[in-house]
Amino acid sequence: MSGTTTATSADGAAVVALWEEAGLTRPWNDPQADFALALATPGSIVLVTRGDDGGLTGSVMAGFDGHRGWVYYLAVAERARGTGLGLALMTAAEDWLRGQGAPKVQLMVREDNAAALGFYDGLGFERQKVVTLGRFLKDDS
Repeated sequence: MSGTTTATSADGAAVVALWEEAGLTRPWNDPQADFALALATPGSIVLVTRGDDGGLTGSVMAGFDGHRGWVYYLAVAERARGTGLGLALMTAAEDWLRGQGAPKVQLMVREDNAAALGFYDGLGFERQKVVTLGRFLKDDS
């Protein structure tokens, strides 16, 4: 397995396929658009790992909004789970965020995703006493 590198536009299809394999996509979010926007925005990055065969084994998206660091789409291919790759990806994302000046990292996990909640608990993440609210922005153009 090679180290963590920055994704390029050529990685888009493989990264989105990995996100889909890991069950991270939802119909109301366009993962291809999320990937492209992350590559085009200076305050965000997509990091990837590859196996010895060059195939994608993991990815994570990170962004800094000027106040907090955020982590999205942390995914490890089924064949590479249990190898420490999730920890390596999270460490790389946190290192990048630290380099951007982020004082804190946050992420959102669906409340029914026990495996992810257990993973992040094992990394020392704590549930925050906040409620996430949201709505879709209507395009008035």
